[in-house]
Amino acid sequence: MMVTVKNTARRWGSGAQLLHWLMALGILASMGLGWVMVYLPSSALKFELYALHKSLGITLLGLVFLRLAWRWVNVTPPLPDHLPRHERVLAKGTHRLLYALMLLMPLSGYVINSAANFPLNVFGLVQIPNLTPESATLQAIASNLHLGVFWGFVVLLILHIGGALRHHFVLRDNTLRRMLPGARR
Repeated sequence: MMVTVKNTARRWGSGAQLLHWLMALGILASMGLGWVMVYLPSSALKFELYALHKSLGITLLGLVFLRLAWRWVNVTPPLPDHLPRHERVLAKGTHRLLYALMLLMPLSGYVINSAANFPLNVFGLVQIPNLTPESATLQAIASNLHLGVFWGFVVLLILHIGGALRHHFVLRDNTLRRMLPGARR
């Protein structure tokens, strides 16, 4: 099997696979960090975890824009022919919502940070200017949105991962293998 960077009509290319798995790891790491850091007592460790969480969030925001551009210029392999209409609708809806949340999560975090008037320094390399003026009200609204998006993400990730595993182990089709590097039919 020849490895291609671009997608084909049957398979996701290595470019899409790389972006998918980088973002999957980054999202899970960022969600885990977010969960842990909010429950830590105030300390240097908590401050460092917040900085890492914010840096990951801004990186993921950049990657989702890159991923959307990649998807726009590449063919999208179709869903398996055997899927009933309601499963096609569920799959497409889940993917669209995942993309929306991949944008909303870091943007709401950016607004929280800006409204709190904290400096945003990505991995100690790049200073990002605040997006909004300081505002406790805006910070509270963005914080509630950020938390809601987190739980929406949890639900959609369960659906997404569950669907991929169902395709692989129950339906025994090629859906998951098309996104795995080097996997064969």
